Amino acid sequence: MSREYEEERLGTLLRILRPAPQGWVEAAQELPGARRALDEIVARAESDLVFRSALAADLEAALAQAGVEPDRRALEELRQRLDLRDGRTSA
Repeated sequence: MSREYEEERLGTLLRILRPAPQGWVEAAQELPGARRALDEIVARAESDLVFRSALAADLEAALAQAGVEPDRRALEELRQRLDLRDGRTSA
C-alpha cells in the first residue's frame, strides 16, 4: 500500500467524522494560555518565598489576589506542581 493511498484514505475517514463540539475547540484554544499562566505562577512561587507561603496558606485567595481565577483543574495542577497537598510546602 503506498503512502499516498494511506493519506487519501485517512483524509476520507476524517471527512466523515462529525466536527468536534465547540466546547472542545474552545478548551483546546485556551490550553496554551492556561499552561503559560500556570508556568508563571510556579516560577514566581519558586523565586518568591512570601508568594509561595501565601499559596500554601490559601491557594485560591493568593491566586485571586494575583489576578488569576483558577478552575478546579488549575488548582489541582498547582497543588501537585508546588507540592501543596496537605499543607506541605517543599521548596
